Formats: sequence, C-alpha cells, structure tokens
Amino acid sequence: MAHHHNHHHHSSEKGLKTAFFLNLAFTILEIFGGIWVNSIAILSDAIHDLGDSISLGLAWFLDRKSKQEANASFSFGYGRFSLLGALINSLLLIGGSIFIISEAIQRFANPEPSNAPGMIGFAILGITINAYAAWKVSRGNSQNEKVISWHLIEDVLGWAAVFIAGIVMYFYEVPWLDPALSLAISIFILWNVFKNLRETTYIFLQAVPENISLEELKAKICALPHVESMHHTHLWSLEGSNHVFTAHIRMQNIHTLEELRNAKEEVKSILKTYPFSHYTVEWELENEPCSMMEESHHHHQDK
Repeated sequence: MAHHHNHHHHSSEKGLKTAFFLNLAFTILEIFGGIWVNSIAILSDAIHDLGDSISLGLAWFLDRKSKQEANASFSFGYGRFSLLGALINSLLLIGGSIFIISEAIQRFANPEPSNAPGMIGFAILGITINAYAAWKVSRGNSQNEKVISWHLIEDVLGWAAVFIAGIVMYFYEVPWLDPALSLAISIFILWNVFKNLRETTYIFLQAVPENISLEELKAKICALPHVESMHHTHLWSLEGSNHVFTAHIRMQNIHTLEELRNAKEEVKSILKTYPFSHYTVEWELENEPCSMMEESHHHHQDK
C-alpha cells in the first residue's frame, strides 16, 4: 500500500507541474493572439487561462506542501493544505466566469467581426494543449486535482466552441456567436464549481465523510460482547481521502488483562476495515468514571 501511495503522489505533482508550465506559456501567447485576431472569446479565454495558471501553480505548490510530514505545528501533516488550494481555485474560477459573462453581454450590444482563420488556428492549439494537460492531471484523485482537471476540461470545451464558432464565422456573418458561446460555457463551469465547492466546504467543516455511515460503525462496535457503550465518537476527513476517528469505548465483563487485550483486538479489527489514517480510542472499564463524561454530562448527553 505504501508503495502505491508514493507512486500516486509522485505522478500528481509531475502532472500539476507540467500542466502549470504549459498553461502559463499558452496564456501569454493567447493574450497577444486575442488582440491580433480581435476575438473577445479568445481574450476572455486568456483571462480565464491566466486564472487557471495561477490556480495550477497554487495547486502544485500546495500539493508539494501537503506531502510534508507532520511536525510540532501541524500534527496531522499538511494534507489539508490541498483543500485550501481547491477552495482558492473555486473562488478564482467563479470570479473569472463572472468577468467573462459581463464581457460577453457587452459584446452582444456592439458586435465586432473577428479574424475567423486566426480563431480556428488558435482553437486547434488550445484543444491540443489543454487536452494533454487534462489527461496528465486527471489520473490523480485528490480533491485538488479534481478541481484542476475540471479547469482543463472546461478549457478544452471552450476551445472546441471557439473552433466551431471560427468555422461558422468564416462562412457566415454571425458576430454574436462568439459571445453566445462564452456565455453557455461560463454557466456550465459555474455549475460544476459550485458542486466542488460544496464538497470542499463540507470537508473543511469536518463533516462525516459521505461514504461512511457513523451509525453503522457505532452499531458494529456496540454489537461486540465486551462493549457496553460508546461516547465522544468523532469521525472527520483530513482532505477527502484520509479520515480520522476517535471514540471513548466503555467495556463490560472484563476480568483479566488478557480479556481486555482480546476485546481491544476485536474493536480494532472492525476499525481496520475503514479508510482511517488515524484512529484513537480511549478504553474505559465498567466501574471507572469517565472524567469527560462527568464534565459534559449536564450540558451534553451522548449516546
């Protein structure tokens, strides 16, 4: 398992790095190109790609940061830093999309002709570069990389739209096509960003991971013969794939240390079936008072 993990981390960092430098170089090219062919679609895409480059750079930096081992300041390690990247990314994309929408609306009011062959050439380049970058990143599975591969897929779609618009505008006089397409894509992007933002915020707020039922886990542990009850049970996620579990477990019918050891093993064998990177359990014997239980009893009764 450890080996597999390292491999993934290595490829995620390389993918983000490649995508970052490709995107940055391309953005600079695009700004000049957009001015040259007089296409707002390309210029707004350049702004958009600039946003992507910033967030890719950020993701790459945070991805490297998140691999650092735990230390005295961050006892869980740096896994959550990648969440921060995903959050900032989403906000950047929302800003970028709103900017594009306002630009497109102005273009409807006073349409201008664009250089169609220039648009087509750029679009082919754009599709190639972004598709390659998206493919490099899409093999990763962190929350951060999910957001990034959306950036890149949406760029491919944007360029496909510019490509089609360029071809149509080459043959027909329809200058409003340029802004109409950028509107459609921006709305699609916003919808996806909000979905991702919801997931990221959920993890930030330490919600129970969506793929684990806390009730079911409690039921399994409480069904063991030596377990009387559980309280102070907490389950949250560090960054979407590594989860943390803590609980106080009250034991019953324990007479020897050997029995306690076996009972602990039974509980641990259940916990090992879950994707926890940390779990901590406080064991209590029948007649031993739980100091936390006493303190919190008057204002919070736990199951």
